[in-house]
Amino acid sequence: MSAKKNIGKFFSDYAVVIIFVLLTVFSIKPSGLSITYIVQEIVTRLGRNSFLVLALLLPIYAGMGINFAMTLGAMAGQIGLIFAIDWGIAGWQGLVVAMLVGLPISLLLGWVCGEIMNKAKGREMVTGYILAFFISGVYQFFILYVMGSVIPMHNSSITLSRGYGVRNTLNLESVRQSLDNIVLLKVGPFSVPLITFVVIAVLCVFIVWFKKTKLGQDMRAVGQDMAVAEAAGIPVERTRIVAILISTVLACAGQIIFLQNMGNMATYNAHDQTSFFAAAAILVGGASVTHASIPNVFIGVILLHAMYIVSPLAGQNLFGSAMIGEYFRQFIGYGVIAISLVLYAWKAKKAADAARMGLRQGVGPDTKTLPTDSAATGGSK
Repeated sequence: MSAKKNIGKFFSDYAVVIIFVLLTVFSIKPSGLSITYIVQEIVTRLGRNSFLVLALLLPIYAGMGINFAMTLGAMAGQIGLIFAIDWGIAGWQGLVVAMLVGLPISLLLGWVCGEIMNKAKGREMVTGYILAFFISGVYQFFILYVMGSVIPMHNSSITLSRGYGVRNTLNLESVRQSLDNIVLLKVGPFSVPLITFVVIAVLCVFIVWFKKTKLGQDMRAVGQDMAVAEAAGIPVERTRIVAILISTVLACAGQIIFLQNMGNMATYNAHDQTSFFAAAAILVGGASVTHASIPNVFIGVILLHAMYIVSPLAGQNLFGSAMIGEYFRQFIGYGVIAISLVLYAWKAKKAADAARMGLRQGVGPDTKTLPTDSAATGGSK
């Protein structure tokens, strides 16, 4: 019976991971892609996406769930890139300038987000999702009307013909893969953007170190039980704000890394799916809205993007239409978030029921052994 329970627990804990492994393995042959091509694409996408997914970890540690408001940091990074292109700063120096411009914006947006989430405790995920839509409107107004009219633009090639506002698509050729190509390591048939992975490794080391600090321990305590943490003297609301602040700043840097790898930017909606794909990746890796780790990030990015690589061609070869694979990709992305949230709710309910049952069983036997008032007072008479 215990073996069955262990097997059932394993499948319930890693249901999403198992589903993705099976779907990916069965899709490789119909796709017609070589293993070498798939591995190279996975390496590229690991460098492109991992930083953004790592930005989700600290809010999860602080008990705030998936930070869908990381989109605010992505928008700050995009504003930084627009200014870097407008000022004509190319190469990795352009990325540094973009980060320097985006940093204060992401700090401001992160602080606003943290304050709002403190007013919506227990509903942080949906609050962050809606807040991202609101700030997206502010962002679009800023680059459509303010840039070029209030804030002077020097590069006419990126402004609209009316003289203000930024074009729908921005060519990032001047900074394209400028981080990736600093040191491009050849390992057999594969090209590895070494500096990009070094940056990602530094972030992983920072997260491991941060978890051991006083503030990191406070975040874990707040994530486990806010009431107990507050009773222990931990500034709960300030700690939650710091978690969102760091996540937003990391999302700003992660979006810059992502876009420099892509080499172009859809100015008005490049940020729309940032939190969605990052959340899908970390959940595919076996994380939940309450527990996540660095291995979950890399497992999730590998599995999710392996599926994204093979599914369009597998759909085309099996059904005669590449769009089948695209629809399947969207379905899988949203589906994995839905499945993960349903599994989390089911596990939480099951744990609550088990705790309630254990409490009842604990009270029952004890009441039988406790002396009654009459026995306690009258037994000596």
